[in-house]
Amino acid sequence: MRIAAYNVENMFERPVAMNMPEMEEGRPALEDHAELNNLIAKENYSASDKTRMLEIMGNHPGLLQNRVSKFLRLREYRNKLTKKSGGEFQIAVDRRDEWVGWFELVEEAINATAIDNTGRIVREIGADILCIVEADDRTALKHFNEVVLPRVNAAPYEHVMLIDGNDDRGIDVGILTRRDFPIQSIISHVHDVDGTGTIFSRDCAEYLVPLSGGDHLVLMVNHFKSKGFGSQASSNAKRKRQSTRVRAIYDQRLAEGHKLIAVLGDLNDVPNSDPLNPLVGNGSNLTDIMVHAKFVGDDRPGTHGNGTQSSKIDYILMSPDLADRVTAGGIERRGVFGGVNGTLFPHLPEIVTRVDSASDHAGLFVDVA
Repeated sequence: MRIAAYNVENMFERPVAMNMPEMEEGRPALEDHAELNNLIAKENYSASDKTRMLEIMGNHPGLLQNRVSKFLRLREYRNKLTKKSGGEFQIAVDRRDEWVGWFELVEEAINATAIDNTGRIVREIGADILCIVEADDRTALKHFNEVVLPRVNAAPYEHVMLIDGNDDRGIDVGILTRRDFPIQSIISHVHDVDGTGTIFSRDCAEYLVPLSGGDHLVLMVNHFKSKGFGSQASSNAKRKRQSTRVRAIYDQRLAEGHKLIAVLGDLNDVPNSDPLNPLVGNGSNLTDIMVHAKFVGDDRPGTHGNGTQSSKIDYILMSPDLADRVTAGGIERRGVFGGVNGTLFPHLPEIVTRVDSASDHAGLFVDVA
């Protein structure tokens, strides 16, 4: 049985702000999107709230005039958020209940070659159980499985599942499994809260997969808070809350008698970071496949971009019993365009330029007896 985790960075459409050549180019738009939606969510709009809304919208040409800019779109379904009076734009409402609408990120189609290359990497990974990060939605994942995979001579999966998470940008976590590995049950944690609020940026989706011989495999697919926007302190705090909660769920499953457990996905931080300490710190009984004795790598310690130590952000973490059953492990990096000219390491021949990349993330896989 081969288990894999792969951040595909969307399959068909992706927010423009998240699809720029460099992350920093889209960061301001992501921060503005978050702040605008926080402002409009307030019960009452103060004078300073209104001023700030207009200031942010004014920084995005076209958003005030036409409700859409390069990165952001304003959706209005009942009444209007803004009006023009005396040649100046104003906020037209005083409270949230006076209008219905929200701000969303403008999306663009993914390069067609990149879509096929994502399928080729899935084919090369050859997983029986494939955990996907940053899938658009279940419809897109199903379409990718039924149309794209056969187009690149890859066998489609019999089981495809994705639960919409807490992120409204269309970057969810999902799973594809072969016929012999049906999904027996699903638990979503989108509503998990602590003293600070909602814990998971996307979800910690749990899938229970029965195995031959009566065993069961518990898969916990995650995509932790990114470093893409917000302060480092707030992002670190969010990831620490997420890893703490995942650890609690993991410990609960062990206490319930489950022995074969994997925590997989993009945890958006390095192994020695404080936010990930509950999962990979000293004393943790979870083993990352990349440090397992049976893992065969390529001398690059990271999983994102150029594969540097600071880009080790993708994981397959295994419970002791699951780690004991590992026969091999590896990394599939050929979907990444490494370096400025794509010459740092081998990639698919179909990747000619960076926009053809399957993803900026490598895929991880583990073979289990």
